[in-house]
Amino acid sequence: MDKREVVITGMGLVTSLGTGVREHLENIKAGKSGIGRHPQEGCPIDMQYFGKVTDIVLPFEIPHKLTSQMKFLNRGSTLGFAAALDALKHSGIGFPDMNEIPAGRRSLYIATGDFTKIGYDFFYAATKEATNGQWKDIDYVKLNTLTLNKVNPLFLLESISNNLFSALSAFMDSKGPNTTLSSLSPCGGQALELAARSIRHGRADMAVSVGCGNWITEIPMYELQGLGLLSGCTRGANSFRPFDKRRDGFIPGEGGAAIVLEERLSALKRGATIYGTILGFGNAIEHAEGPAVSVPERVTGLCINEVLRNSGVSVADLAFISPHGSGTKKGDRSELNSIAAVVGDNTTALCALKPYTGHMGAASDIAEIIISVLSVRDSIVPATLNFNETEKEYASIKLSGAPLPCRGDKFLSISYGIGGQSSAVVIRGC
Repeated sequence: MDKREVVITGMGLVTSLGTGVREHLENIKAGKSGIGRHPQEGCPIDMQYFGKVTDIVLPFEIPHKLTSQMKFLNRGSTLGFAAALDALKHSGIGFPDMNEIPAGRRSLYIATGDFTKIGYDFFYAATKEATNGQWKDIDYVKLNTLTLNKVNPLFLLESISNNLFSALSAFMDSKGPNTTLSSLSPCGGQALELAARSIRHGRADMAVSVGCGNWITEIPMYELQGLGLLSGCTRGANSFRPFDKRRDGFIPGEGGAAIVLEERLSALKRGATIYGTILGFGNAIEHAEGPAVSVPERVTGLCINEVLRNSGVSVADLAFISPHGSGTKKGDRSELNSIAAVVGDNTTALCALKPYTGHMGAASDIAEIIISVLSVRDSIVPATLNFNETEKEYASIKLSGAPLPCRGDKFLSISYGIGGQSSAVVIRGC
């Protein structure tokens, strides 16, 4: 069963950059970004820049029996739902009529990467008043009183992380292996791995992996700012510049991304278009030395070595590497240390993709894989937007603020998160 090949037959994207894979690729080639300024009274400048989805269109009609359940999907889950339907449509799998794939052989794995508990939108008015509209120096006694008076108790229903899975699995009639991962990056990559393994190990013939996230409302941004992760946005939307020596943090975004996976022979039998083949995965947790919780010196080194061994691929075989590229000082330095140690004298190019959409949490993990699949097909390395120059010790690493040509059909995509977790995948494009 381990020899069953897992292939990508459908991809869906709903981000600030657009809807659908074609629109995303065109905008990326044009060097566009979905990040913009959204003025809001009382918010500091670094909380006024983010990537916002302007329109959500569902490509299929929602059955009447599911409409009541849909109202409990929060913003991030709605984006994930739309991306999943976009991927199913893109796959040409005959959805919603999937009679050729038994319900018990349809698998669904979801990664929800909202930074706060779902449903906090109900708290915004209370929180704003408790901070006198300045989003700092919160009066917790006042907040508790305002919460009792102003918060709708229905937030409890919307706070269930599994709501997207309930709605989407009912819509797909998916009764195979499934789960929801609720965390930050790299849970999007981990959800894709679980989906691929369900097919590789013979438990499913088709699987959908979905990543969704919404970090652009006040409370998530307030918390991100407090952690010191947000860019100061002194250069506006161009302030998100991963690996640049002047980087100062990331700009958040929202979005949904989804990938349809199938067993190769089954996909060919139905005449599916194959966009890529999953070659291998890697996972690791690396800790910083000392008692404090900090970024380890090499946050993704073990993970990269594992995925290369698992996939039987060498660095020289890679067309490019798509790193996590959070744009934070310590995080990018740690990732560059890891990549430099593995790449050595090879001239493999890197491209950091988050400045196109804003950091979308778990949705970014899957979105960057989709963009990389499209790019390797067209033999290009996407530009790292806003990149100019990195630190001297990393000058040998191939980074560019403009698109580059590339050879080969394989790429490595990496994601990591707070706590030293990392996930990576090697995919061969078609």
